[in-house]
Amino acid sequence: MRVPYEQMQAEFKRILLKRGFTDQKADDCATIFASNSLDGVYTHGLNRFPVFVKYIEENLIDKNAEPELGNAMGALERWEGHLGPGMLNARFCMNRATELAAEYGIGCVAIRNTNHWMRGGTYGWQAAEAGFIGICFTNTIANLPPWGGIDPRLGNNPLIIAVPKANGPVVLDMAVSQYSYGKLQLYQLNKQMLPLHGGYDKLGNLTMDPAAIIESQRSLPIGFWKGSGLSLALDLLVTILSQGRSTAKITESGAETGISQVFIAIKPEEELTAQLIEQIIAYTKTSRPVEEGTEVTYPGENTLKTRLRNKAEGIPVEEGIWQKVLEL
Repeated sequence: MRVPYEQMQAEFKRILLKRGFTDQKADDCATIFASNSLDGVYTHGLNRFPVFVKYIEENLIDKNAEPELGNAMGALERWEGHLGPGMLNARFCMNRATELAAEYGIGCVAIRNTNHWMRGGTYGWQAAEAGFIGICFTNTIANLPPWGGIDPRLGNNPLIIAVPKANGPVVLDMAVSQYSYGKLQLYQLNKQMLPLHGGYDKLGNLTMDPAAIIESQRSLPIGFWKGSGLSLALDLLVTILSQGRSTAKITESGAETGISQVFIAIKPEEELTAQLIEQIIAYTKTSRPVEEGTEVTYPGENTLKTRLRNKAEGIPVEEGIWQKVLEL
């Protein structure tokens, strides 16, 4: 089943207006959710929308909150999120980071007490499409064991790096586990096994069964101990820069709310940068593909193809989730 982008966005907006959002905020949130699904990130588009509504109804998200400046130190600013909608706070912070970068060459904005930003790549695309290099990261509730451990003590902390490029930016959007929990849930929903080992079952065996990984809460870090170390380092950076809550404190609260995030923008030298980017991408693509008839792609390249296809044909949806949204 496929749904037109405009219809999906309109349904999201209707539901948010019904729950007291202003017209502008409802439109902005609905656009981000629908755009995530349009780009093929269904786990943080349609599939995540009912959870967002649930958090609103439980007062974990303050729909009326606005970010407030806490401290300004030249190219570095610290903001208070007041538990507002995470995607609106994130968009604001990346925009502010680009404004600082336009002035100083680099801008860094940290925010505390915000909420889930949905697809982190949204803000990488935002920076790159404005002509800036974008870097952002967030912490999360503990859902990843440290290397050598069994109990979740680390967040599956996403890291996004975006570089502007003609004909579509390079946008790396990655969690620090082999598969994000959203991706695990998608495979589980479709009754599919993972193509590669993604974590451990309750007996400690590596498995491709997404349901077993979700049950054990033992996702496999990318690069094993390296992914574990990266998660810890990101939590340290985001907590220190924002002076907000760490993964430990978020987990103690019992809900993934009041999290900490960092947004960095860098203004490149456009002419020289463009030449360097094309040189690197062109060389990367000279690698022979593993499968005949395919090509080597860079992060973000296939997103544009998915966007165009879904815009023309409609966004593929899981009928049960779409029906649930229509009933909200």
